[in-house]
Formats: sequence, C-alpha cells, structure tokens
Amino acid sequence: MEVTLQIPDDIAAHLTEGGGDLSRRALEALAADEYRSGHLSKPELQRLLGIETSFELDGFLKAHDIWIEYSMTDLERERAGFARLGL
Repeated sequence: MEVTLQIPDDIAAHLTEGGGDLSRRALEALAADEYRSGHLSKPELQRLLGIETSFELDGFLKAHDIWIEYSMTDLERERAGFARLGL
C-alpha cells in the first residue's frame, strides 16, 4: 500500500531544513507509534522498516524512546541462569 501525505510547502521546507528523508521519518514515526500501541510486533516492525538485524531494531527502538518491558520475573530467570553458569 502506498500512503500519500499533503503537507504545505512552507512546512515541508521547514521540516527538511535539517536534512534527512521526510518520507522515511514519517514512516518511522508511524511505525514507532503503532509498535508502542501494540498494533505491530517486533518482526512486523523490522519488516516494515527493512531492518535486517535485531541489533539494528534495538537501536531504532532506543532512538524512539521505546524500551523493552523487563519484569522482575525476567530478572529472576536471568539471575538463575547466571547462577547455573557459576557467574
């Protein structure tokens, strides 16, 4: 699907003053918001943005202030794993 946005020329000029691809920024903003809202999974987000590695995906999430949920259960599971390894 292709989506077209109508942006007044003066505003578009202002938004592109710092450089960068405005279309890409709009896609990333939409993707980040939809992921944050729970409408996209990590694999869907990765595919939508053409991101190849989970490392790159983590960088994207961090750049958009999206933090991975990490519970006390997750912490305890990791601590137990480290203890089994003698760490």
